Amino acid sequence: MEQLLHYVWKHRLFPMGGLATTDGKPVEVIDSGLHNTGSGPDFFNAKVKIGGQLWVGNVEIHDKASDWFAHGHDRDSAYDNVVLHVVGASDAAVCDTGGRPIAQAVLGVPRRVADNYRELLATERFPPCYRVVPRLRPLTVRAWLAALQAERLEEKTGAIARRAAAHQGDWEGALFVTLARNFGFGINGDAFEEWARSFTLNTAGRHRDNLFQIEALFMGQAGLLDPGALPPRYREAAMADSEFVRLGREYAFLAHKYGLHPICHRMWRFLRLRPQNFPHIRIAQLARLYFDRRLSLSALVECDTAEGVTALLQTRATPYWQTHYAFGVESAPSAKRLTAQSAALVVINTAVPVLFAYGRHTMNERLCDRALALLDGMKAENNAIVRAWRDCGLEARTAGDSQALIQLRRAYCDRRECLRCRIGYEYLKGL
Repeated sequence: MEQLLHYVWKHRLFPMGGLATTDGKPVEVIDSGLHNTGSGPDFFNAKVKIGGQLWVGNVEIHDKASDWFAHGHDRDSAYDNVVLHVVGASDAAVCDTGGRPIAQAVLGVPRRVADNYRELLATERFPPCYRVVPRLRPLTVRAWLAALQAERLEEKTGAIARRAAAHQGDWEGALFVTLARNFGFGINGDAFEEWARSFTLNTAGRHRDNLFQIEALFMGQAGLLDPGALPPRYREAAMADSEFVRLGREYAFLAHKYGLHPICHRMWRFLRLRPQNFPHIRIAQLARLYFDRRLSLSALVECDTAEGVTALLQTRATPYWQTHYAFGVESAPSAKRLTAQSAALVVINTAVPVLFAYGRHTMNERLCDRALALLDGMKAENNAIVRAWRDCGLEARTAGDSQALIQLRRAYCDRRECLRCRIGYEYLKGL
């Protein structure tokens, strides 16, 4: 319950009168302080009146007063400036490293807050706060969605900056790895990122004018030219397939020339994947996109509309894969292009965060603003998370909204971080 005590103190969800120290002095909370999520006291720079005297300092919160000693605060000088120890139960008097007694107050969690919190944690339906969503003020919703959108974009920006650093500042490499990850469309995202990191664009660029060699390099690095990667029911047909044999020979030559090592083919997931999402098809599309030289950082920076960015992603599978879904397994002839929905997801998850991250890196606010404008100008995503929020009354109008709702689900709802959520706050206080 300590986390809930933190919450009650932070939001001052307790009666303004009646709070007193364990030795009977009245306590008036003027400022609950700044919540500290790192090491040290729980709240910095609080202002409280104890027995009519104003104290400015830190506040520490525990379930039981004896936790002060269990956590070693009586031996840690970082806690010497604590002016008030707030506890759920007072089972000991506390002191600082010099033996000075520290004022202590018992804070009770209001029953309605405790009941609502237990209800949130126990609810199996998603979202657990569905009951209050229709009653939320529009301003509260818009402000929270804006904050969540920024939070999600910051997370993606951090990941892209780390990719650029891993490529010694090469932002083209960071763009390629980010693009590859998002061609995995969730289920194969990790495998695609591992694949894109397994070779350099400098190596691939030496063969950029030869589509067959690019495809051999891409497929080989993915481990998909290893006979062991072939499903048993397709193995015989695949190994007799001339394209599989040709690509395998070409990759063997390239791997020897550049000292390449493929990723483990077992990383790829096929279960419940539609054939058009098979790694073979996505890698063939990436090979064609790379060969056509359509997408680059400079081209992305020059685009100022979602339509323009989407046009950069217009690609199709290489010739062999237009009539196959797997080696030796034919399909009806099709260009196997990205669907409109898939292209939109790549724009949202690749183009937007890369633009924002690069704008941040170059201190170009215009690029950051354009990235946000792209999100606000695109339709909301249509997925299970967005539909669940819509069903309880929270409609996503733009891609920015849907990104915010995805962040809300993954960073808050799934982790039961209701105490950090603004909707959870409304629920706890009994909206």
